[in-house]
Amino acid sequence: MQNLSGLQKAVILLITLGTETSAKVIRCLSEAEIDQVTAEMANVNKIPAEIRQEVLKEFEELFHAHGLFLSGGLDYAKEVLDRALGNQKAMEIIGRLVQNSSVRPFEFVRKADPKHLTASIQGEHPQTIALILAHLLPERAAMVLSALPQDVQPEVAKRIALMGQVNPEIVREIEEVLKRKFANFSTGATANVGGVKTIVEVLNRVDHGTVKTVMSMLETNEPELAETIKGQMFVFEDIVQLDDRSIQQVLRQVEIRDLAVSLKGASDTVAAKIKKNMSSRASAMLKEDMDYMGPVRLRDVEEGQQKIIKIIRQLEESGEIVIARGGQDELIY
Repeated sequence: MQNLSGLQKAVILLITLGTETSAKVIRCLSEAEIDQVTAEMANVNKIPAEIRQEVLKEFEELFHAHGLFLSGGLDYAKEVLDRALGNQKAMEIIGRLVQNSSVRPFEFVRKADPKHLTASIQGEHPQTIALILAHLLPERAAMVLSALPQDVQPEVAKRIALMGQVNPEIVREIEEVLKRKFANFSTGATANVGGVKTIVEVLNRVDHGTVKTVMSMLETNEPELAETIKGQMFVFEDIVQLDDRSIQQVLRQVEIRDLAVSLKGASDTVAAKIKKNMSSRASAMLKEDMDYMGPVRLRDVEEGQQKIIKIIRQLEESGEIVIARGGQDELIY
């Protein structure tokens, strides 16, 4: 069960409930959610009985906990579950409830003025600041990170990237401190926050100077983490964001076989963008290589794409190309 994603659990639950009930649920989803659920359903073959039972049990627990929250708030829900199931089980259910519902930590600062929030957390420990930013929308977290002192920015970024499970009680304590500085108040708990994905989303939205400051210090103090972050700040599909001149510069340094292998796993949009910037002769050679090689292992495709991404990053770092992300004036490394 621990290895199942939220989407997988949802699909197992829908299959278990049957087609009629599932259809009613699916009608309430957005188009994007329907696409995700449908794709996951298509990949499901047999579901062991014990897995179905565990998913149903978790759903029942969350449903009960959510009802308690709606009737009496999170504290009330926690107290009831505490008495019924014990502290450890109660915290586990509350954590899942927060992850899967609208009960979110730091709700009271989500719409606050970023300048007000920045002023309120000045002087706080970087871990505290990281915890708060990890709960904000990337756009707002980016504004706050950019406004922090330059010597604090890399430390906060590192702590967001390395953050994982957080004790709900710690979150509550920090909220209690912050609520005295804001007019609005909301309580909550959390299970998984932060991570590399979060800091990547934040850095993709901050100004160029902040990115350089953060990445420069991370490369010195946390080189492996810096490399992981850089790798996720530009993925192969992002090639469509490059202008034609930049793509032509990249193609001059790419081996035709690496390009052929990479395009085996690329979308039609990426393939069209690349072929548009190749000569007729080069495009014909590329097609010939792709046809000749036949099926390719996913691992080989990913390796080929990483080689091209590395070239793109090198060209960007040397100033030969510019990668625009998160807005017309924002850049990434």
